[in-house]
Amino acid sequence: MQMPDMPVNVPVDDPNADTEWNDILRKHGVIPEKPPSPTPMIQEALEEARRLAHENRLEGKDLDELAELEDDEDDDFLEHYRNKRLQELSTINTASVYNQVYHLQKPDYSRDVTEASSKAHVLVLLTSSHGTNGESRILIDIWRELAQRFGDVKFCQMRADLCIEGYPEKNTPTVLVYKDGDIKKQLVTLRELNGTRTNAQDVEQLLVDIGAVRIGDTRLRRNKADADADAPTSKIRRGESTVDPDDSDWD
Repeated sequence: MQMPDMPVNVPVDDPNADTEWNDILRKHGVIPEKPPSPTPMIQEALEEARRLAHENRLEGKDLDELAELEDDEDDDFLEHYRNKRLQELSTINTASVYNQVYHLQKPDYSRDVTEASSKAHVLVLLTSSHGTNGESRILIDIWRELAQRFGDVKFCQMRADLCIEGYPEKNTPTVLVYKDGDIKKQLVTLRELNGTRTNAQDVEQLLVDIGAVRIGDTRLRRNKADADADAPTSKIRRGESTVDPDDSDWD
């Protein structure tokens, strides 16, 4: 009598193990093929990240910092980044046509803000109507500083109640970010920044986030802070003294 085909339970300890027995089972379709190891892909991704980090190691460095690396980097490589920085500076200088805070009048709002945003990012600061709002005073000072530094961004200012009748005082200061005729971002009070501790660097980050300034822009204060932190190391590498002669205790 012929026995009917019955499934056979094949003992498998670990279907992912690299054993001769598992190879036989995979060959006959008893267990599925072992999935490819992710290790080579991870290793490839790490190597690519290292390569990019090495190639981009001079990103964000200004002309003075590049000059300090003349003894450490290939001449052609440094020249490429010098030319790149000079081109960036030329582009910034050409676009830097504002360089001040523009105090808006309601009849001119469409022209000075909406239409102007087709050429550059326009940031409108709506301030307190009573002049007693501490957060408004913080941004007024920051607006003045950044307008001089980022002349390719148009910084505007207007009393909130003159812009929007009945605008709640509790919502000031309000920042409206315009680009290409539309409001791209709106900040109500300093809650989304750093509260009453908001400083110029917080607003710089906003400029980066909205795409008004690129992250490696040498005008950013945080980039200058990083450069200042590295300055003693650079001087030591060049054999220069890091001691201020005016600080000497010797008469």
